[in-house]
Amino acid sequence: MFISRKTIRTSTLANFCRFLGNMLHSGVDLIRSLDTAMEKAVDAQTREVLQRVRERIVNGQPIADALQAEDPYFPKLFVAMVALAEQSGKLPEVLLHLAEHYEKMIELRRTFISGIAWPVFEFIAALLVIALLILIVGLVVDEGRQSPVDFMTFGLRGPTGAMIWLGSWAVLIALGFATFLLVRKLSRGHAFDRFLLKLPVIGKALQSFAIARFSWAYYLTQQSGMPIQQCLQASLRATNNRAYMAAFDTIWGAIRDGSDLSVALRKTGLFPEEYLHVVAVAETSGTVPEELHRLSPQFEEEARRNLRAVTRAFGVTIWVIVAAFIISFILRFFIWYVDQLNQQLRMIH
Repeated sequence: MFISRKTIRTSTLANFCRFLGNMLHSGVDLIRSLDTAMEKAVDAQTREVLQRVRERIVNGQPIADALQAEDPYFPKLFVAMVALAEQSGKLPEVLLHLAEHYEKMIELRRTFISGIAWPVFEFIAALLVIALLILIVGLVVDEGRQSPVDFMTFGLRGPTGAMIWLGSWAVLIALGFATFLLVRKLSRGHAFDRFLLKLPVIGKALQSFAIARFSWAYYLTQQSGMPIQQCLQASLRATNNRAYMAAFDTIWGAIRDGSDLSVALRKTGLFPEEYLHVVAVAETSGTVPEELHRLSPQFEEEARRNLRAVTRAFGVTIWVIVAAFIISFILRFFIWYVDQLNQQLRMIH
């Protein structure tokens, strides 16, 4: 028996993309490659899912549809990019690109966790130290008597006080987490993605990722000879960003009315001016797909730099919160200590 997961592990997906992409690139057919991938899968659930995907493909379903039927096990970006690969005939290249993307995301997540691990540990340790102090005060001070350290323990004492202290923080953390989940659940429309794009730093990262995927997808679909309308639809879906996907009508409407691609993209307000300038210049020479293919890794690297900056900022923020918490406790202790000294001096005089 195994615990069922709603979504595939990122590490498992990265390995799957890398392995399948290499097999297909070597000339092995898709079904045989899937059979070998199932044998290599590290968990039973992934093997079962891949077995069902294989059966659908054998029965004539497109690969993307076979994967979509397992929703939400595979990420939407993965399914959208596989659909693009089917349309462009570039499945090995797309899978290897996805493998690199997920491997870099894993590296970024590890950096994020390592960056916040120590500040979070300090914060939890500070909470436990104060809880222990509250517990000790309750045990050594008779009930009903005022304790000189009540000032430091926020008036709490004993096991009940320690539980109230820890419980209050647990409730605050749970409320914060519940708010985060609620926002994610309610953020179904493209307006929320547009809002995220306007946030400092992280908005720039999301925009850069979306433009990198759009550029790369546009190159692939144009190389395959796909009509421009389908090319734009597939490229915008590949961004995995609802703000960009919702911009198709605006872009296609402008192109249908005779506008250049750079003008059509400008109407959405989603593309930076330097990007539009490159597209405009490339249009005059007829090298738009090649130029966008050249820009794609640049925007992806810029997105990762922004995410690393967000990671560092988040780690510093947690550290500052912990430091402020510890400093406030030290100040409370110092004030109490000075007050005790003043009382002793008054008794002497």
